[in-house]
Amino acid sequence: MDYSAVVKEKTLYVNSSILAEKSSFFYKLFSNGMKESKMAHITVRITASEEAPFMELLKFMYNNSLYVTSPPRLLDILMAADKFGVASCMIYCIRVLLNIPMTPEFASLYLDLPYSVLMTEFVWPLVVAAKKYLVARYKDVTKHQEELMRLPLAGIMALLSSDELQVASEDVLYEFVLMWARTQYPSLEERREILRAKLIPFIRFPYMTFRKLKMVQSCNEFENEVTSKLVLDAMYFKAEAPQQKRILAAESASTTRFFIERSYKYRPIKVVEFEHPQQQCVVYLDLRREECANLFPSGQVCSRPFHLGGHVFFLSAHCNMDPQSSYHCFGLCFGMYENDSTNCGVDYEFEVRSRPTLEYICKFKGNFIFTGGREAVGFKNFFSTPWTSFMAEDNLYFIDDVLHLKVDLTVRN
Repeated sequence: MDYSAVVKEKTLYVNSSILAEKSSFFYKLFSNGMKESKMAHITVRITASEEAPFMELLKFMYNNSLYVTSPPRLLDILMAADKFGVASCMIYCIRVLLNIPMTPEFASLYLDLPYSVLMTEFVWPLVVAAKKYLVARYKDVTKHQEELMRLPLAGIMALLSSDELQVASEDVLYEFVLMWARTQYPSLEERREILRAKLIPFIRFPYMTFRKLKMVQSCNEFENEVTSKLVLDAMYFKAEAPQQKRILAAESASTTRFFIERSYKYRPIKVVEFEHPQQQCVVYLDLRREECANLFPSGQVCSRPFHLGGHVFFLSAHCNMDPQSSYHCFGLCFGMYENDSTNCGVDYEFEVRSRPTLEYICKFKGNFIFTGGREAVGFKNFFSTPWTSFMAEDNLYFIDDVLHLKVDLTVRN
């Protein structure tokens, strides 16, 4: 049978005017004609764990201050203030908490508050600060895996919701999520529920590779009907026209951000392959203006690996110093990952889409023989112009703030 037991009773003498002024709960209790408003003695029922924070809350309503400095205790008082409608105390607690140096433990505590408290406008500055701290600290997920394995669920969810994670690809983030879930939830049944309800919505499946999407479908830690829909949605997105992709991304911006691309270390590319009459591929790399701006003064962004003629290649865009003119400029190259002794001759052609025709125009073409090791060939000053001119608003190569690059590669036998 369900029952409740009264552990103890405590009698307090209070000023009803002070409590009604500070608390919406007590205002209603003392002034709206309820039977309690006419009684000399009223009873407020709370749990044993709420007693200490409730007493601190009463003190605050008289003194407008707290002598508590511990974040866990302040959070207890914050929840009591929310329950009894003491907005001034909530604001006070948030202000104190924001002045306490953030740690991973504190950030996780803040993000793990009850949903009703998290949705309160007074709490949002604390939520935002906690998320920013975790993303800034763990932006490169692969560098902090051991520490992240101990991070609670609320912290992991905050990380996954960010667009700024510096992971190689969504494939890597997917594997990290599985590893974390297996560490935290040894029970397969419990792990499936956590993945389905809490973590899967934050994985950007449309930006995973086809190979990894196939593996998702066969993973026994996901329910088939869930993964089938996610994989189909991802496949359809990959096949959509760019304009429709932008629409889908905008629609998901305020929810799970499922269709929004993160700041991947290895940029997604589109590859069109041909086996006959020659082994050839056409690689498309699009860079947003803000991504290009972030390359200055010595940054680099690499594409995901792609295969051609049994070899693995990549594209690399970077900002560097022109050796002849001594100014910063935009560079572009392609290279080979492998370290073998097999010679590989490649014909190449670099192109970029330009206004006003919006057609691709050839910038450079030639050939190169790879002889083993990680080699690259390209152009340090791709546009033969200083960085400031390259980033100018009237640059003909930025179309709707996107730079469209294309590289045509053919392996010569």
